[in-house]
Formats: sequence, C-alpha cells, structure tokens
Amino acid sequence: MKNDVARDTHAVPTISMIGTRAMLFEAPGDFTMAHQRRIWALMDAAQARPDVCELIPGVTNLMLIFAVPPDSPRAVADWLRHAWDTLPERHIEGRLFEIGVRYGGELGGDLAAVAAHAGLPPEEVIAIHHGSEYTVCAIGSAPGFGYLHGLDPRIATPRKTVPSLNMPAGTVTIGGMQAGISALTGPNGWNSIGYTEITLFDPCRQPPALFAIGDRIRFYPESIAL
Repeated sequence: MKNDVARDTHAVPTISMIGTRAMLFEAPGDFTMAHQRRIWALMDAAQARPDVCELIPGVTNLMLIFAVPPDSPRAVADWLRHAWDTLPERHIEGRLFEIGVRYGGELGGDLAAVAAHAGLPPEEVIAIHHGSEYTVCAIGSAPGFGYLHGLDPRIATPRKTVPSLNMPAGTVTIGGMQAGISALTGPNGWNSIGYTEITLFDPCRQPPALFAIGDRIRFYPESIAL
C-alpha cells in the first residue's frame, strides 16, 4: 500500500512509503539533467545513512530500501527534503560509447510514424537523433536498460497505444522525451527507429550491464533504409 508522506506536485518533492521498508522520493518538475544530478547527489548522501540497505535511482526519483521499517518515516522525509534543497548537483563523468545504428528497415518500423508525428522527413529525424549526445540517467525497467536524456524535443514521440509484442533486443527507440535501446526481446511500447548489435546485458560479463549512470552515448548511422 502506498501512503503519502508529502505531496505537492508544483514545487516540492513527493515522498511516499512503499510498504513498510521502502520510501520513494520523486523530484518535482520536468525531466532535466539538473534534476537528475540532484538525484545523484541525494543518492550519495542517502548511502551514508546506516538505516538504508539499498538505493535504486530512477528518472528524477530515488527509492530507499531500509534494513528495518523506519521508526519515523516523517523524519526521514524531512531529511530527504532538506538534502534535496541544500545539496549541490553531482556531476558524473561517465564513459563515452559511440554506437552504430541501422536506421529504418524492418527493425526500425516506427520511423515513419515518428517522422509523421514530428512533421519532418525521416532523413531529418535520423539526422536529429544521431546529432545529439545522450546521458544515461538511470538503469532499470529491464536488466541493463538505460534511460537516456538528450533527445531533441523536435522528435519526441509518445509511446505507442498498442505495444509491439516481440521487439528485439538492440532496437533503438524513442518513448516520449526519452531515447533508449531495448535490453531484452519482448513486448515494448516505445517507437522503433533502428537497430544496433550491442548487447546491453550479459550475465556472464562483469559487470553484467554495459551502461552505468553518467555514461554518454553518441549514435551514428551504419546504414539507412527508408
């Protein structure tokens, strides 16, 4: 059961208990790198708390998991709000990945729909997509999947109302204001615009996830099929 500890969608964070041992901190406002860097700073500060046993950063949110249910959730919420208001942004200098994409074709079947939504030719959508540098803000949803910030608003496209049932791992996607690469084969509501051969998650690799928070990604076209 989700019990609100604090809620103000306009100016202050939303802080909620998830069950008895987890607390979700959600930043107010839009998905910006400034907010994400403050989440990273909050993550570092929370890591030093002796009552926290695990931290799960998301897109402008952070989940704290406690070793035992906190005696005073309100006191923890007050600490989180104070930390959010006072901590400086944390900048992470991650690695740079340059990733080749086969744009369009059978594995980029939603490229035409993205172009139609943007009111742009598919060639321009491709140029805009690989003309940006992206930052891995969080890892989640599926093992190894990185939520990418940096998508040009001109090609932002809502997720599909009817998901693809078997989107292959490696599909290059757009979902709202976020870009991504499918980590696993399966149902997916993001828009497919291309494909890359990289493997985002390999349980035999150390670490299993290819990307980490703060890594940067630049796409380039290996081929274009319209």
